[in-house]
Amino acid sequence: MTWEELRAKLAYVPERPGCYLMKDDHQKVIYVGKAKVLKNRVRSYFTGSHDSKTARMVAKIADFEYIVTDTVAEALVLECNLIKHYSPHFNIMLRDDKTYPYIKITGDEHPRLEIVRKVQKDKGTYFGPYPSGGAAAETKRLLERLYPLRKCRTIKNKVCLYYHIGQCLAPCEFTVDQEKYQEIKKEITQFMNGGYKDITKDFTRQMEDMAAQMNFERAAELRDLITQINQVMETQKVTLADRINRDVFGFYADRGYLSVQVFIMRQGKMVERSAAIFRHYQRLEEDAASYIAQYYYDNPDIPKEIWLQDGVDTEGLKEFLGAAIMTPQRGKKKDLVQLSISNARVALEEKFRIMEKDESRTISAMQELANVLGLDALHRIESFDNSNIQGVDPVAAMVVFADGQPDRKSYRKFRIKTVEGPDDYASMKEVIRRRYTRLLRENGTMPDLIVVDGGKGQISSALDVLQNELSLEIPVCGLAKDDRHRTSQLFFGDESDPVPLDPGSPAFHLLQRIQDEVHRFAITFHRDTHKKSALHSVLDDIPGVGEARRKQLLKHFASVKEMREAPIEEFRKAGIGDKMAKTILAHLAAE
Repeated sequence: MTWEELRAKLAYVPERPGCYLMKDDHQKVIYVGKAKVLKNRVRSYFTGSHDSKTARMVAKIADFEYIVTDTVAEALVLECNLIKHYSPHFNIMLRDDKTYPYIKITGDEHPRLEIVRKVQKDKGTYFGPYPSGGAAAETKRLLERLYPLRKCRTIKNKVCLYYHIGQCLAPCEFTVDQEKYQEIKKEITQFMNGGYKDITKDFTRQMEDMAAQMNFERAAELRDLITQINQVMETQKVTLADRINRDVFGFYADRGYLSVQVFIMRQGKMVERSAAIFRHYQRLEEDAASYIAQYYYDNPDIPKEIWLQDGVDTEGLKEFLGAAIMTPQRGKKKDLVQLSISNARVALEEKFRIMEKDESRTISAMQELANVLGLDALHRIESFDNSNIQGVDPVAAMVVFADGQPDRKSYRKFRIKTVEGPDDYASMKEVIRRRYTRLLRENGTMPDLIVVDGGKGQISSALDVLQNELSLEIPVCGLAKDDRHRTSQLFFGDESDPVPLDPGSPAFHLLQRIQDEVHRFAITFHRDTHKKSALHSVLDDIPGVGEARRKQLLKHFASVKEMREAPIEEFRKAGIGDKMAKTILAHLAAE
């Protein structure tokens, strides 16, 4: 669909809430968004200027669809569903789909403690959620030590060790009143809601009494128990006195990345934090709202309050989540939000430092390679590889590395046109000739080094074209492989001996990366070419299939097998009529 057609389609977009789906030229969904007014939001992509991130997405838009909803909250839910279904490239995707663990007191006649990942409407009593399975297990062990509920999944026929150490009421042999269980449940609930402080005070008094009575063994047991309670229940980083369950979100964006920090606060205490960093393509305000919606999607643990920084688009979130969405403006609450933002910024800056360190390491590898080869400077490397099967469908590929990083937009593919049979040397000459004749004609940027896949024969072929036909003095090196197809030697120019290069050096690893990348690119291109060539040859023999129909079929079907097994309806999608489709299928069936 052309830009003119897209703009014409905009006239029919309604001024209502809903979701829109942006598609590329293969009809693949690349972005899903929500809008209060669909017409205005969708039109914004096709008018005015955009920042570089959005411009990359807009350049790929070939079509769009929209779905109307009654409210913005409904659009938010629909957006989550569509993102989960399509996994669009340009959307914020919450990678971690984990559910948080809870501690449950079962609603059985004789209840027990267990860890679950889903809250259900049953007779159980739930505590949590906990930031990890380990935190939940540690708390469960503490509760089992303090309260004598049964430990076994199925009731045994006789008492076990837990009864003898006072950690089970032994319903297997003794009658236990329901009132006793209700009392234990009440005590556990009080303990989990902050009553553990009173218990530790009581245990402290008992410990001191035992020590005064010189019962040091029991005093030591109580001391260890007090320590365990404090470690499990009081390892908090941030505390508020109101004991409210809330999540505090902090967002920080820079250089096309969005960093998120979530402080998970339960009973007024921060029990854990969740962190994520990923690419983002829309405004921070929009992507932040999308992240929050996905964060709670299919998650039953929605806290009472959600705190956000200024500017986040919260329209629809409150209705969708059923929680109080707040933006604190002063005091300790605002400080906590600022702390989450600060953590998000620190995490992103750390990522950038790591990226810069990797970049520095790569640049040092380029410098080392330049020194080994005796080159003054080395910034741009172009590498070539041929691919064919016994001379059938020969192709070649070129990859470009700039300052040690792949420059994928500069990659090129070549169909070998002048060589018949499996002749790597002649194929290399053709590709080198075509590549650098064009660069000379277009005054393009020449590489500092050419890397060919092979040894002295491939290097000589490349140098022959460069020096004798094009009068170019571009250094050429070749990477020879051993009998296990691993990079083993580096040859340079017309030198007869390999260049001494430590296989463990950064320069050697860089050359391996380049060789692996160009080989991957060439093999992929050859497979695609061979597949289309096989399909092309079969179509040539079908009466009524000319150049136009052949292109239609090649564009729609990936293989002869797929075409042979396709129903008539599939040919209609390719623009082929039923009569012609039957002719094609009959011919393929006779093959």
